[in-house]
Amino acid sequence: MAEAALEALGDPVRRRIMELLGAGDRPAGDVAAVMREGLGISQPAVSQHLKVLREAGLVTVRAEGTRRIYGVDGAGLDEVRAWLARFEDAFAGPLDALETELARGKRERRLRGRGTAEGTGKGLGERRGVA
Repeated sequence: MAEAALEALGDPVRRRIMELLGAGDRPAGDVAAVMREGLGISQPAVSQHLKVLREAGLVTVRAEGTRRIYGVDGAGLDEVRAWLARFEDAFAGPLDALETELARGKRERRLRGRGTAEGTGKGLGERRGVA
């Protein structure tokens, strides 16, 4: 199911709907109004996007009278998180190396700013033989 959810999230309109629902449950009419104002998307198109998200297990819907209230489905998001977690280790090493290089560059800039050459304890002028 995570693959279907990721495919559903590949559409920027559906990602925007998820962001909107992430702030709290909303009636379908409110979702449609926000999407119409912000992106110029019709109510029928929003309904189709909500259907795709529901079928992918990313949103829930419940009836309140004649209204349909949509919300984020935490179980669906947990499946997406679990699927993505398989790749965390693949990024850990390169990200750790990047962090090390960034720290090294920051340290070198700081040392240059003080006018000392790393490891000598001398000012730049002293190291070059300038008085």
